[in-house]
Amino acid sequence: MKVKVLIFLLSTSAAFTAFILPKYLPKTNPEKQVSSREAAAAASPTQPEELGQVQWLRDLEAGQAEAKKSGKPLLILFQEVPGCSNCTRYGQSTLSHPLIVEAIETYFVPVCIFNNKGGKDAEALKKFSEPAWNNPVVRIVRADYQDIVLRIPNFNSSLSLVNSMRRALDLSGTVVHTYLELLEEELAAREAGLQTATFSMYCFWTGEGIFGAIQGVIETESGFQNGREVVKVQFDPSVTSRADLAKQTQPKSIQACDKNGGFRPDREPKYYLAQTLYRFVPMTSLQAARANSRIGQHQSPEELLSPRQLILHQKIKENPSKALKSRIGEPSLAAAWKEATQ
Repeated sequence: MKVKVLIFLLSTSAAFTAFILPKYLPKTNPEKQVSSREAAAAASPTQPEELGQVQWLRDLEAGQAEAKKSGKPLLILFQEVPGCSNCTRYGQSTLSHPLIVEAIETYFVPVCIFNNKGGKDAEALKKFSEPAWNNPVVRIVRADYQDIVLRIPNFNSSLSLVNSMRRALDLSGTVVHTYLELLEEELAAREAGLQTATFSMYCFWTGEGIFGAIQGVIETESGFQNGREVVKVQFDPSVTSRADLAKQTQPKSIQACDKNGGFRPDREPKYYLAQTLYRFVPMTSLQAARANSRIGQHQSPEELLSPRQLILHQKIKENPSKALKSRIGEPSLAAAWKEATQ
């Protein structure tokens, strides 16, 4: 029985990557990109946790050959496998974030070099002058192995990798999808530190839609405070402020609360988003806030979502089920994505 299930999963995965995914990938030789991921998955069906969820090639020369054919940069991970807590944490966090995984597999040729092995791995370490038995390091290079951006040794920050990916794509002349821009914006705001403000209004569903469209707002939540309907807003203080948010929304009879304490969340968060099938698609906080706002204004949120999120939404439309779970407010995007795509 287990063998039959495994065969079914492998066949459906191959069909997904061969027939559905190419439609949403960059036009630069997408077939080759899909085939490389299939080859990587077939070579390592049970992937070490240090590598996260990215399907890596394990041969540098094979990666170089694909980079030359596809025109995509190489994204090389130098990783200790099996590794220390830093290595496993990087794999379980940054390299398992669904949108980071999608961006790596879409825009780059991902290659992993084990820094604690001999043979071709040791040769690759020597070629790039990378130390053995080291914490995770990422290099983004051209097909001739020349660095496009500076070496990325910061394994404690997802933002560091996303920043470098964005810069490498800009330097390569690749147009970046909105989802990656929003991800970078949210990661940067959270790493710098968000501030919180609470606002009262006549209808918190309307208010949440209004705040979700304001630049600098990263997260919104409707609820009650001191017997009044309120929206709790988390924002990037380098972009906006409590006073500026109050000024922008004052014409709509929204007032800033003196304190943030005593907040109780509403049982129907992101009301506009919750009325659609998009509620079953895992999103980041910023994506959800913007999507909720757009739907409230009778606009499509599709521009905000990644190709794989759109594929999931289409699958849900084709096979609606009452058993599906709303993903609004899920604390872990990676866990929500894993559940939603099983």
